[in-house]
Amino acid sequence: MNGPIEAIARELGFDGDPFLEGLVVSIFIVGAFIGSMTCGSLINRLGCRRTLQIDMVPLIVGAFLSAQAHSLDEILLGRFLVGLGIGVNTVLVPIYISEVSPTRYRGSLGALCQIGTCLGIITSLSLGLPSENDPHWWRMMLFFASCPAFIVMLGMQFAVESPRWLCKVGRINDAKRVIGSLWSASDVQNSIEGIQSVIKNDNNQVRQGWLELLKKPHNKVACIGGSLFVLQQFSGINGVLYFSSLTFKDVGITDGALASLLVGITNFAGALFALYLMDKQGRKRLLTGSYLGMACSMFLIVYSIISPIDEGVGHVLSVLGTVTYIFTFAIGAGPVTGLIIPELSSSQTRAEIMSFSFSVHWVCNFLVGLYFLELVKSFGVAPVYAAFGSISLLAAVFAMCFIVETKGLSLEEIELFLKGKGE
Repeated sequence: MNGPIEAIARELGFDGDPFLEGLVVSIFIVGAFIGSMTCGSLINRLGCRRTLQIDMVPLIVGAFLSAQAHSLDEILLGRFLVGLGIGVNTVLVPIYISEVSPTRYRGSLGALCQIGTCLGIITSLSLGLPSENDPHWWRMMLFFASCPAFIVMLGMQFAVESPRWLCKVGRINDAKRVIGSLWSASDVQNSIEGIQSVIKNDNNQVRQGWLELLKKPHNKVACIGGSLFVLQQFSGINGVLYFSSLTFKDVGITDGALASLLVGITNFAGALFALYLMDKQGRKRLLTGSYLGMACSMFLIVYSIISPIDEGVGHVLSVLGTVTYIFTFAIGAGPVTGLIIPELSSSQTRAEIMSFSFSVHWVCNFLVGLYFLELVKSFGVAPVYAAFGSISLLAAVFAMCFIVETKGLSLEEIELFLKGKGE
């Protein structure tokens, strides 16, 4: 929405009102928060496949409503519905990938979420370019936003259901077929027995929904999940991405389109590296190294701004620091955070823990978007980026102390290990 928001404001009659312009952009996050909070029960009841198909409805309706909007109320409702759908699938997609993936490829397949996000950002930026010359292009652009939802709704009709969910609802033969086709035909029985042993253990406990997150060991995983997203968001990534044009302008790059393109390509390149490294280096090492790289990058930018070096050299160092920050984020802090939380969660509370964690994500996302520019205006770029770097260092320490390596372990092995029953 950063590109066409001015054209939308002019056509719908709220041009020059920064509060209403901000509301049209940020109402999306309100919807996403509610979607994240409420999707856990749908996943447990309907499974990942059907829930994802149902989730496409608000995305399609919201896109069409936004595209044909003739009033502020209509576009706010459309944006809210799109946010609602996004809130559900940000929780659902990592769970689905983690539960259907073979153990040895689970990390790499989980990194596809980050690659998809990068491609989506680049595509949306490209679709927004004609809006600079065509004041009505935003309507066509928002119509295009419904196309991916139609594709997902149709495509999931041919996708498999999570074998873990199938076992949970007693559809053992269906689970065996999925495992045989996606994992290993020779190891079906062992996989089924492992899943069933965990489910049987969970069924011996009285299920209390969200109250489960207050009990051990679920409370620790929920705390880790929420903390990871707090640290991720307050390490500054969305401040850098949302306001990349302004940030690059402060360090010498005045072309907003060039800045956005550089951000998108760098993010995509880092995600490709994550795809390769995730199941080779492990989650803990990638997460720790990613935050250390982000901290060094932020401190490099701070040094380039406050030190009495040549202005040209300072601009080069600032651009290098910003690009390196985005690249190192895309290697670990971006993809690992969404992957490690469902891996650490038990089958009994995976949906609730993911809902809670992503709700924290959207709250922090909103706060960064709301206050980032104000903080920059009040304190300057250097102190704000120094704070981002310090939080990144704290996140690296947190990862070293509290993250358990999950590489090469099935979800059932991880759960038993965390409960003190595994080796």
